[in-house]
Amino acid sequence: MIIFVDTSALYALMDANDKNHARASTAWAGWLDQPVQFVTSNYVLLESIALIQHRLGMQAVREFKEDLTPVLRLHWIDVELHALALKMVMAIGQRDFSLVDATNVELMHRLGARVIFAFDQHYPKQGLEQRP
Repeated sequence: MIIFVDTSALYALMDANDKNHARASTAWAGWLDQPVQFVTSNYVLLESIALIQHRLGMQAVREFKEDLTPVLRLHWIDVELHALALKMVMAIGQRDFSLVDATNVELMHRLGARVIFAFDQHYPKQGLEQRP
């Protein structure tokens, strides 16, 4: 099974004070024992590192790099996918649906992935199965 990993989940895993930390950690630990392929994008990685650095500091960035990123299969957003995602953002026209969110949706469609590990509420509206 492919599970796409969003910034909201990565941040929840890193911040013990995040309201979703316990749920994220439990789900993550359960999946590590299963034949799961965790995928994400360079946009999610950039957004996650920026957020972790700003809120938690450089030591947390180092831990993120050493502990979480090796488990993730990274996909790079190309020009075509970026353009499709920007078109989606403009069509949806909501403040809380970002370009990174749209690239996640478009990349998941490209990969045939249906499950996203996230805590943002807009992914089910895009026909995706959000977990946990």
